[in-house]
Amino acid sequence: MSQDAIQLGRTGPKNVFPIGLGCMALSSSYTQTDDETGLRVLDRALERGVTLLDTGDFYGMGHNEMLIGRAIRGRDRARFQLSVKFGGQRDPSGAWVGFDTSPAAVKTSCAYSL
Repeated sequence: MSQDAIQLGRTGPKNVFPIGLGCMALSSSYTQTDDETGLRVLDRALERGVTLLDTGDFYGMGHNEMLIGRAIRGRDRARFQLSVKFGGQRDPSGAWVGFDTSPAAVKTSCAYSL
């Protein structure tokens, strides 16, 4: 795919592919998926030049970030931008219970994120 890279905002990265990949559906957020399919989607996007991956630490109860980590392992990390939403809380069954944006939760989310 031959798209010119863009800059995010005035001070952001300058080498961003103009289309990012929203990764929520790679980890059972909408329907049951398997790792092999998710990795194929990620590999295909990365091979096509996508550099921006959008995820959330609560997508698939954290499984989404682990899957992305597997897909980018061994690749040039400087090539990618990761957009990670955090603070969303789920109970052990996966049901949504709200947000925790306390300073302690922010620190924990950053420590465990990609």
